[in-house]
Amino acid sequence: MPTPTDWDVVAANPEFRALLRAKKRFIVPATIAFIVYYFALPILVGYAPAFMATPVIGPVNIAYLFALSQFFVAWLIAFLYVRAAARFDQQGRAVLEHLDRHNASKEQR
Repeated sequence: MPTPTDWDVVAANPEFRALLRAKKRFIVPATIAFIVYYFALPILVGYAPAFMATPVIGPVNIAYLFALSQFFVAWLIAFLYVRAAARFDQQGRAVLEHLDRHNASKEQR
């Protein structure tokens, strides 16, 4: 019977599967939210041009503010990801510790 590779050990680890689920729970909604927000500008400009042309401050209209807000949304998502990545790193360290323990026990045999 072949011995499991390091990847087989990691893939079978519940902590690793929990890490993948946690990353998916963050990355998929964040990506969808950003894509929807990003494409909302051209869609609104195309389908609601009068609304988007509404002046807010002098020549600055809603479309300009919406376009500028996309920078802030991207920064917000990046900030949230950095915070979430700290948790992902902790989970990753737990997976590595499990692999180290597995390799140490394998060497003792």
